[in-house]
Amino acid sequence: MTDYVELDVRPILTAGGEPFGCIMETVASLKPGEGLRLLAPFRPVPLFGALGSKGFTHQDREIGGGDWEVLFTPTAGPAASPAEAVGDRWPTPLMHLDNRGLMPPEPMVKVLGAVEAMQVGEVMEALLDREPTFLFPQLTQRGHEWQGGFDPDGTVYRLQVRIGTGS
Repeated sequence: MTDYVELDVRPILTAGGEPFGCIMETVASLKPGEGLRLLAPFRPVPLFGALGSKGFTHQDREIGGGDWEVLFTPTAGPAASPAEAVGDRWPTPLMHLDNRGLMPPEPMVKVLGAVEAMQVGEVMEALLDREPTFLFPQLTQRGHEWQGGFDPDGTVYRLQVRIGTGS
């Protein structure tokens, strides 16, 4: 049974504020096994991926008046490519890209270009403003492994790519 910490972001949004930082602080403060019960004036679809990459599943329902309740429940861990073995240790990244501040699809283009210049087994790290959901299938299709997630403050997505066989 999961215990949920409740966060109502409706007052923040009504006051014209941005609740993302508060949401990520709350998530970072959760104890092992705790989940987040989020109340919002709309269905917060962008959070599904953001918290999914931090190891949470979600269940959402409209609770009336256009308001939504979303239960974010912890799962096994952060997002990773299907090929990643559990407990597998990754080497230190040899290449670092800071793709923050770029407009899509430029971050994806830069990552794909960089991995082409690397050798099998090498690892690169990219800093991004958002979860690169469209990049993941491209990396997998090219035979590369990846893992990533948002930093605790929720402002930077750190992606690591281990260069594969290119199959």
